[in-house]
Amino acid sequence: MKFVDEAYIDIAAGDGGNGCVSFRHEKYKEFGGPNGGDGGRGGHVFAIADVNLNTLVDYRYSRRHEAKRGQHGMGSDMFGAAGDDVTLKMPVGTIITDAETGEVLYELLVPGETIMIAKGGDGGFGNMRFKSAINRAPRQKTPGHEGERKSLKLELKVLADVGLLGMPNAGKSTFIAAVSNARPKIADYPFTTLHPNLGVVRVGPEQSFVVADVPGLIEGASEGAGLGHLFLRHLQRTRLLLHVVDFAPFDDNVDPVQQAKAIVAELKKYDPGLYNKPRWLVLNKLDMVPADEREARVKDFIKRMRYKGPVFEISALTREGCEPLIKEIYKHIKAQQIEEQGPIDVDPRFKAQEPELDDPRFKKPD
Repeated sequence: MKFVDEAYIDIAAGDGGNGCVSFRHEKYKEFGGPNGGDGGRGGHVFAIADVNLNTLVDYRYSRRHEAKRGQHGMGSDMFGAAGDDVTLKMPVGTIITDAETGEVLYELLVPGETIMIAKGGDGGFGNMRFKSAINRAPRQKTPGHEGERKSLKLELKVLADVGLLGMPNAGKSTFIAAVSNARPKIADYPFTTLHPNLGVVRVGPEQSFVVADVPGLIEGASEGAGLGHLFLRHLQRTRLLLHVVDFAPFDDNVDPVQQAKAIVAELKKYDPGLYNKPRWLVLNKLDMVPADEREARVKDFIKRMRYKGPVFEISALTREGCEPLIKEIYKHIKAQQIEEQGPIDVDPRFKAQEPELDDPRFKKPD
């Protein structure tokens, strides 16, 4: 199965132009001789990390990418022009692998980073290159060199700033539909989500982040049970994990605490680095819990879970509690971006609306 986080492309750099054989023949002018110019180099193929892209979907429909060849050399000492380069925009976090050998060639990790992934061929020499004292009328020339050609596999591990994890039917798809522009399939049976869903959450003008909903995890996912293990890699580079818990399961025999602990155990088995990521607990479906019982049940859950991080109580269906949660998420992501990349430029038109990190409205939860 192939999704928008994986694509195969063929690239071809431009061939170099051929050298030219030419001689100067002008009436009433002496000292004629070879004047054939060199061919131009072929165009290169570059890959650039673009922060505005989140998926590789464009390369699913456009597989072949070729740069222009160099112009041939000409007489009158004129060299051929270089071929036009091709620049392929890819999301930050794209891994470029040789499709035939499986060798990892490049990795785009820094926004704006540009890498040459295929070199254009050098141009051939014209006959003016071969003139000498003993060879005054050379007729030699060389053809242009071929540009590099490669078959590449593109794989994206960074799909979002925030990753949702949890058991099937925990309400992850309902949550992403409530807070973003994503419209995932939602139904009352497990494994409704079969592939990652991306949603852009808009907090304010020039204030947004991307959230990814992956198929639900079940116990044994790290060994291949269910569907979630196929997509755990998408959570490896997210900045924050939201552990969504079904706080009001239909089956009274199901213990939400045991389910939550099973998910945490699967993360630890799959990747300790993923386990150690910032992870917030989101207790969903609070609308199905009587108002007078919520506080006691939440305290009991946290005590049995032995969880000491941030806890949010929401109802994705009614959107209760979603607004404070997304504001806290944006504040957390922005703080990480500033720490990693320095202050972020903001459009002057929205400068006054940009929330400060020490704004009491966005105080980080204990």
